[in-house]
Order: sequence, then structure tokens, then C-alpha cells
Amino acid sequence: MRQLQLYRSRQTHRTIERGSPRKEPVTGIYESPMAKCNQPLLISLRRSAALLLATLAILALSGCAAEPTNTPVLTATPTPTPEPLVFLPEDEAPHDAPVEWWYFNGMLTDDAGAEYSYHFVTFQSPGPQGVVPHLLQATLADHGRGVHYTGEQPLLAPENPDARSVDVETGPWLMRGDGSNYEMRMQFSGADGAIALELTAVPQREAVLHGRTGLVHMGPEAGSTYYYSRTRLDVRGWIDEAGTRRPVTGPGWMDHQWGEIASDHVGWDWTSVQLDDGADVMAAVVWHPEGRRRLTAHGTYIAPDGTVSYFEENDITITAQGRWTSPATGVEYSMGWSVAIHPLELELELSPQLEQAEFDSDVLGVAYWEGAASVAGQRGGQPVSGWAFVELAGYDPRRIEVTTPEPTTRP
Repeated sequence: MRQLQLYRSRQTHRTIERGSPRKEPVTGIYESPMAKCNQPLLISLRRSAALLLATLAILALSGCAAEPTNTPVLTATPTPTPEPLVFLPEDEAPHDAPVEWWYFNGMLTDDAGAEYSYHFVTFQSPGPQGVVPHLLQATLADHGRGVHYTGEQPLLAPENPDARSVDVETGPWLMRGDGSNYEMRMQFSGADGAIALELTAVPQREAVLHGRTGLVHMGPEAGSTYYYSRTRLDVRGWIDEAGTRRPVTGPGWMDHQWGEIASDHVGWDWTSVQLDDGADVMAAVVWHPEGRRRLTAHGTYIAPDGTVSYFEENDITITAQGRWTSPATGVEYSMGWSVAIHPLELELELSPQLEQAEFDSDVLGVAYWEGAASVAGQRGGQPVSGWAFVELAGYDPRRIEVTTPEPTTRP
């Protein structure tokens, strides 16, 4: 069985060694296996952004297999009731991992009834001593106008060993929060000037640890990551377009994930679903690009009363109902999805709000698809409906070619 790396928080005053008491710091400092890849990494502050970008295998689909290190390892012991490997609020903090990200999506309605959707993600990875490279990416879809905006911002920030949560800010961009409240700001370029989104998000239910323990195995070719979600957020804020400021409200979703992708090339179809009856669903199918060969699948179902069920492998299918080819990149994506969790007799049809929801990254040189969808279906023969977000990574055959503009350096 593949041995799993342990990643300690950057907080030096506490221990997050999985399954052990937290009275002493973890011994040893994690040495990223990515540093041993045959890739040009980190030779100046300007190039340190490339370290982040080269390790984002989930988007860039370019990486290397992790080599053994002297990092403390966890040997899995079968147990009917496995102990959690993620602890909150401690694990809201950054970790010493090859790649880590905090991710939000949501639906918004303004005071005039106009509907929008957005996603916002902050990636980070190890940098030179004292510096942490970040990449912030966001999208905003105006459903009524059929317009899709994208934005991204690289950042080099000083390392904060005492950080207790995500806290990334540069210019009009901000992601900050501690598990009880999150603040977000992002900015896009529109035809009539800048479009700004300012949001606060408050969780409405307890966080969910995926994979039962918070550790998700994506197959021997793909690796493993720690992963939890806050599946119901109450989101409120403002959208400012061409000087017109309108209040917005809506439901949201938050993910936090860290670890390593130990494959040269993987992709996935992923979705978060909020049903109108209060149930939430996360489902993902991980595949290899050679013929879209399926590697594994995993999913989590949260019932309206908060009961959590876990599913894997053949319990889950995500089937494309059509195709869409991006006029900008020529990349062909699946479009319209049938999602099934067979033990629950849950069958959902996801229809995209906008087909053009591609994020073609100027920084990474690769594209992925990220957009909202309406949901209709049945569970045990009874009709259900709701909304979802879908992420399609790995469809773009290009490999990463960093053309990073000079990143912002936060003092």
C-alpha cells in the first residue's frame, strides 16, 4: 500500500500529525518531492510563481511521481469507525504540502432579480525561504446576459508561520476566513470597465470530511489529498459594475484540499450539488487522459438532517450527455451530465447555465471548465431539484508553459 505523506501546519506552536496527540511539534520539516522533478523551479522571486504553477497538477496536468522522503508516514489500520485525519478549526490553516487550495462557488441574485454564479480559488505551494507563491483565479457568470468573466492574479506573500486560516490579499483581491466567516473580493474586466464582487460567507452546517477521515485516495496513479467541505454557505455582498453597486445574496460551497498529485497526467469530472430539500452531494470521477481511462471515483452525500454517507468506485457514475468545443482554445469538453449514486437510487441531470464557462489561464497556459448548472432528477423515485457547480480538468492537452507577468509581492 502506498505510504502517505503527513503535512504539518505552518503554525509552529501546535501539532497536526494525523492521529497523534498535539502536544509536541512534528519532527522534521517536509521536503516537497516536487523539488526533485526534472522541471525548472524557483530560481528567483519572479520565477517562484512558477513553482506554484508547476505543482498545480489538477489544472496544469503536468507533474512528477513523488519520491520517498524522511517525512513521518501514516500506516492505515482497518477499523470499523476510522479516526479523523483532519481536525478543525486547526486545519483551516495552511500546510507544508506540495499543493494546497481553498475554493468557493455559489449562486447569487441581486435586488433586481438578476442571477449570477461565481467561483473563486486560491492556490499555494512551497516557495523559497520566507516566501509563499499564490495564484488567485475567479470567474463570474451573468446568466441573463449570457456573459462569462474571468480573472487571475499571481502573488508572492511573506510566509506566516502562525497563520490560522487562509489570508491572501493583493489589490482588489482578497480571500480570508477561519471556518466561521469568510471574506472574498475579486475583480474582472468588463466591456464598460471593472466589475467587482465583494462577498461574505457564513457556514450553515458543520464541515464534512470526505473519504470518511478527510483523506481521499484518487488511485495509485493519481495520489491522495486531505479534503473537507463546508457545503452550505449563506453568502451576502455586493456587485459593482460600471459604478452601479447592487446587493447580492445566495447559497455557496467551500472546499479546502491539500496533498500531492502523484501522476504525470490526470483529469477529473467533479461536481458539488445543493438540492432544494437540504441534501448536499459531492461526486468526482478521476481519469487518465489515455482514452479517458477511469482511475477511481469518490463521493459524499449529506442528508437534509445532516447524516453523512460515503461512496466510492462503482457507486458513482458521471456520464456526459453532449459535447461543447471552445471557440477560443479548440478544447472539447463534456457538456450536460447525468450523475448517479447507485446505492441511494439518486439520479440527477445537470444542465449548464452557460456553455461558455471555460477558464483559459494566461498564467498557466492551459484551460479548464468551471460553471454552474441547474439540477433535476429523482432519489428513490421521488423528484428532486437544485443547483450545482461542475469542474472539468484535464481536457486541455496542452502542458504548462508559464508566461507569468511580474507577480505582485505583498509586503
